[in-house]
Amino acid sequence: MTASRFGYIDLAVLVVYLAGTTALGVWLGRKQKTSTDYFVADRSIPWWAVMFSVVASETSALTFISIPGLAYIGDLGFLQVVAGYVLGRTVVAFVLLPRYFEGNLVTAYTLLETRFGATTRRFTSIVFMVTRALADAVRVFATAIPIALIIGPVMPREYLMPTAILVLGLLTVLYTYRGGMRAVVWTELVQAGIYVAGGISAIVLLGASAPDGWTGILRHVGEAGKLGLVDFSTGLDKPHTIFAGLIGGAFLSMASHGADQLIVQRLLSARSLRDAQRAIIGSGFVVFAQFTLFLTVGLGLWSYYQGRVFDTPDAIFPTFIVEQMPNGLLGLIVAAVVAATMSTHSGAINALAATTTHDIYMPLSGRKADDPETFRMGRLFALGWGVVLTFGALLFPEGRTPVVVIALSIASFTYGALLGGFFLGLFVKRARQRDAITGMSVGILTMAFIVFAKQLTAAYPSLGTALGPFADVAWPWYVLIGTTITVAAGSISSLFGGRGAAA
Repeated sequence: MTASRFGYIDLAVLVVYLAGTTALGVWLGRKQKTSTDYFVADRSIPWWAVMFSVVASETSALTFISIPGLAYIGDLGFLQVVAGYVLGRTVVAFVLLPRYFEGNLVTAYTLLETRFGATTRRFTSIVFMVTRALADAVRVFATAIPIALIIGPVMPREYLMPTAILVLGLLTVLYTYRGGMRAVVWTELVQAGIYVAGGISAIVLLGASAPDGWTGILRHVGEAGKLGLVDFSTGLDKPHTIFAGLIGGAFLSMASHGADQLIVQRLLSARSLRDAQRAIIGSGFVVFAQFTLFLTVGLGLWSYYQGRVFDTPDAIFPTFIVEQMPNGLLGLIVAAVVAATMSTHSGAINALAATTTHDIYMPLSGRKADDPETFRMGRLFALGWGVVLTFGALLFPEGRTPVVVIALSIASFTYGALLGGFFLGLFVKRARQRDAITGMSVGILTMAFIVFAKQLTAAYPSLGTALGPFADVAWPWYVLIGTTITVAAGSISSLFGGRGAAA
């Protein structure tokens, strides 16, 4: 393609979107005075807005780019994992959310301090911050892939991708710094509408390009066996099976929506417990519909390209955008990719700042939530995390693995330990602070071994016999394994040292 492919109309659409989103976010934050208002919008957001904000926060450029690639190289099996998401959110709604609202909390990890002690709260907060920083850096990096392909040879790709990351990072940091959670939620509603419109546009164009429309496309992909939805395989090495999906997906969702501040903070912004429950359960069904949309795009792309092999699955949808989207719509699609990333990026910045402020700064400084200094420091932490995440994205290397798999693997790395810590507090009455930290530490170390076993086996083939079973574990099982190990190690630790030794 040539540089003129991305025309003035496209540029105008993109600039209007970026300017409008940034201005809206800054305007929404004009009256904030306390950290509670800044981080949970003074608990005033309606449930439906929270629901769509939850969906938008977990829908980055990864969904827009990588999910079509999963269907292209496979089938619809990923929906088995998404079905597990619905189950996991239902558990969170009735097990964890009531406890969060009872304590009038701002961060999820305050609940662990109530149960175990301040050290446990700080430990889990730090684990969250490291994991979220790594995962969000991957998401921001993913945005540069289609932008580099779409905008084309305006400048060499090695400069174009960093430029895209820096511009997006700067604008997102600006409105998040000024607007807080209220800006995050309401701008995410706009962003969600844009990327869904982009997916629907792709569906329409793909149907129009096929001789028999979507009837022909579905017949074509059906003959190729790509409409497969349920896989009853029992091996732990396959990620998209009914068991890995429903069980592994449920545990992943329980961790991501019950123990990850990125999502919990939105739920705590709802007006009541009932509203938060409606928001989280409803988000599960909306996400299922959304993933169905983007997987369908992937099927259409496979039919359109006749199964052509690409260098990376993440380049498939961007290539179609470059080749087929008309001017104006091309700009909307670029805005959709940008919107998806900015929504997740802004939420991560706010969640990391909230955790740093309420779990680290306030306990150490003795400041209160309504102290003006706490509000000022919260904004500074948001600015700092924005810089860290943006520059972290610049360091991420390209590869052949779909970026969505990388991000989910990073999250699953510690999600099991975090969820296991909450389960210890809820269900193991003997457990004390020492037991919780011991259990989570063992869980994280074990998952580190499992996650990197594949890399070790590839580097040292002689280890294949010993590490093979661990290297073959698929990512949906990571959270369940980590949770089980954490609860088991913490429970065993609680049997020693007496009931008061670990308090």
